[in-house]
Amino acid sequence: MSSPPLPASPHHLLPLTRWPADARAALVGVFTDIDDTLTTDGAITPDALKALADLKAAGLAVVTITGRPVGWSLPFVNSWPVDAIVAENGAVALRPTADDGVEKRYQQDAATRAANFARMQAVLARIEREIPGAGRATDSPGRETDIAIDHSEFVTLSDDTISRVVALMRGEGMHATVSSIHINGWYGDNDKLEGARWIVRELWGRTLDDEMDRWAYVGDSTNDQLMFRSFAHSIGVANVARFVPQLEHLPRYVTQGERGAGFAQAAQAVLSAR
Repeated sequence: MSSPPLPASPHHLLPLTRWPADARAALVGVFTDIDDTLTTDGAITPDALKALADLKAAGLAVVTITGRPVGWSLPFVNSWPVDAIVAENGAVALRPTADDGVEKRYQQDAATRAANFARMQAVLARIEREIPGAGRATDSPGRETDIAIDHSEFVTLSDDTISRVVALMRGEGMHATVSSIHINGWYGDNDKLEGARWIVRELWGRTLDDEMDRWAYVGDSTNDQLMFRSFAHSIGVANVARFVPQLEHLPRYVTQGERGAGFAQAAQAVLSAR
């Protein structure tokens, strides 16, 4: 299904052709969302997979940052050409090891994770009990540091129901964001931006804020808007149009293609300047 048309040329939502070549040439890395940014109908497309590989081959750092859980992300750590998958909205990092294994790194210690997990399960049960139609996402068994309610992956929730879920989560003291498919809630100070800062320190021993203008971010929905606000080189794939009415912070640039095709176009824009 095609997305609705984007608003007519707002000054802060520009085609990729307006992205200066010198800025693209200076990039050292690319962060990207996964669902409906790399994936189409739930699976990564060949053009998006090739784009990841081409970025890596050109010497760029490549990190996916997603609301998906650890369990869902694990199969892709060694099959996608990425430096790391930062899962559960910045809480957990998964990186490939030399022996084709996976290393896990957490922002919270084990005791904190255990305490928060128990609190979150109580909130999840309350949501399912009190909000008709709201149910946990099918990938919930793989979640360690957050909870997720499905709103567009296998069921469809109304905007009002989504708002009620978000309000209940926040009323319980949780952070809550809405991705293209799920409503995610968690306890802790992590989010996608903090996850990006953390992984740059963990893997490269550098400070992201000192080089923010040398990284790009690609995304598609409301849980990407903190990244859209923070990165001068922020790109929305065309299906971001679905969420534009709810976005306080829009991406700077937008692709012509949707989902994986759009990501491939963003990657080509980066590579064509090198």
